[in-house]
Amino acid sequence: MDPRYSAQDVLRCALCETPVPPMYCDLCHVKLCKACVGEHLSDLSKEHKVVSYKQKGTSPKCPTHGGKLCELYCKECDLPVCSFCLTSNFHKGHTLLNLLEIMKTKQKAIQKDVDELSNSVCPKYEEIFAEIQREKSNLEKQYKKLTTAVTKHGEDWHKELNIIVNKQKNEIDEMKTKHLAILNKQENEIKRLISEVKQCILDLKKTMDSNDVSQTSAYKSRNAEFKISPPKVTVSLPSFSPHQIKGEQLHQMFGSLSALSITTEEHGYTMETPEAVSCPPVKPLLDKPELITTIDTGYKYLNSVNCLSDEKIWTRGSDKIMKLYNIQGKLLKSIQTKSGNIPHDIAVTSSGDLVYTDENTRTVNIVKNDQIQEVIRLQGWKPYYVCSTSSGDLLVTMYSDYKQSKVVRYSGSKEKQTIQFDSKGKPLYSFEDIKYINENRNLDICLADNRARAVVVVSHAGKLRFRYTGHPSPTKGPFSPVGITTDSQSQILTADWDNKCIHILDQDGQFLRYIDNCDLQFPWGLCVDTRDNLFVAQFSSGIVKKIKYMY
Repeated sequence: MDPRYSAQDVLRCALCETPVPPMYCDLCHVKLCKACVGEHLSDLSKEHKVVSYKQKGTSPKCPTHGGKLCELYCKECDLPVCSFCLTSNFHKGHTLLNLLEIMKTKQKAIQKDVDELSNSVCPKYEEIFAEIQREKSNLEKQYKKLTTAVTKHGEDWHKELNIIVNKQKNEIDEMKTKHLAILNKQENEIKRLISEVKQCILDLKKTMDSNDVSQTSAYKSRNAEFKISPPKVTVSLPSFSPHQIKGEQLHQMFGSLSALSITTEEHGYTMETPEAVSCPPVKPLLDKPELITTIDTGYKYLNSVNCLSDEKIWTRGSDKIMKLYNIQGKLLKSIQTKSGNIPHDIAVTSSGDLVYTDENTRTVNIVKNDQIQEVIRLQGWKPYYVCSTSSGDLLVTMYSDYKQSKVVRYSGSKEKQTIQFDSKGKPLYSFEDIKYINENRNLDICLADNRARAVVVVSHAGKLRFRYTGHPSPTKGPFSPVGITTDSQSQILTADWDNKCIHILDQDGQFLRYIDNCDLQFPWGLCVDTRDNLFVAQFSSGIVKKIKYMY
């Protein structure tokens, strides 16, 4: 038997079973030898289209007209068409091409893509794969170097600390020796005087007992001499005043790791992920915050303050007008809300546009070139407080008619993220009431929940990180947070309305200190400028105070 026609061979003529038939009927889907083509075509009960076996399938069936073969190709519609398609008005005036020519062109394009994938794309991926493997093999070594550097720095600190401790111990020993010498000198002098006084007493008693007139008449009193006390040298004990260094400050002094920098190169652009934000320089807190200036806004009740720049601030209060002031207290601009309602909150975007919420119209609006545009309109929810994020998104706190509260992230008018429940399905926030909001430098979302008496902080992904419920103090009442802001150190500052102070927390919710020395009267809204100066809106006085609290 010819080895070409083995038992595995399935290519046989449908009529005579001749092996390797060269022809094929595209409509009946059967193989034919040349001798049987005529017999196959003689069956007039159905249509036939016999082509060479290599061309089988080049005439696809029309999905619109019951399996009719497509012989042409419509250029405008980019699809094969049959003869029935041509009679319809749908392809009227369209350019019709030879289907076989289109097939040849497409096959050439496919072959070109295969060549490119095989010769260029796949080798490139394999090269990247190999690079990743090399990087992984080197990973342990590089991180070990980092750990070694930190360990060595710690040992150096211990050495320096031991030197300081030993030096101060030696100084203490020297001072103790000097102090002891002074006391010894005083002791010896007093002992000598005591001895003289006792001897004088004995001599006087002998004189009295002797009845010797000459001795008695020659007596001269030394009491005046002994009454004069010797000079007393007072030496005060030295004291040790340790510099109070809290954990976070010690961490900052020791040194910091740069963030894990992750960059993605795509289409010629390099995009940096949030994790790659560089660490800011360390700025310690002042021992005593300083009041720099005050600005009278003229509001009867002042609620919010937002920095447009280091020299200009936007304010909103108890009427429908939002006001822009410079640091010298000069009114630069006034904007009235579109509806005439009192704005519930304001924010300033990174591009310098003013944003405000209107609870009554259920809208969030933006002011561009003094023109007000509606950005967001809510159904079933009312917007309360708003902040602009580093990425240009808006975070809006809102409450519903069904007594629920949530935070929603918007990109323009598109909703991107909803934050409402914790991992156990419980509400993160209390219903309604005051909920000022701000984004931290580490992208945490920080919210002052006045009704819950807590600062609630969630991660960028919306996962609860911590709740801060105040710092125990015998001089202060229950925690009552209102305004909230964050600074370049990722510290969180919140206004405590009832206690007339500001709480400063680190990024993990640890209390650092109060600002309570600048005669704050009912502090409410807060913001910081690029130099970490704090602006405090005092609710009942309508005054903004600028305070320096970091070096």
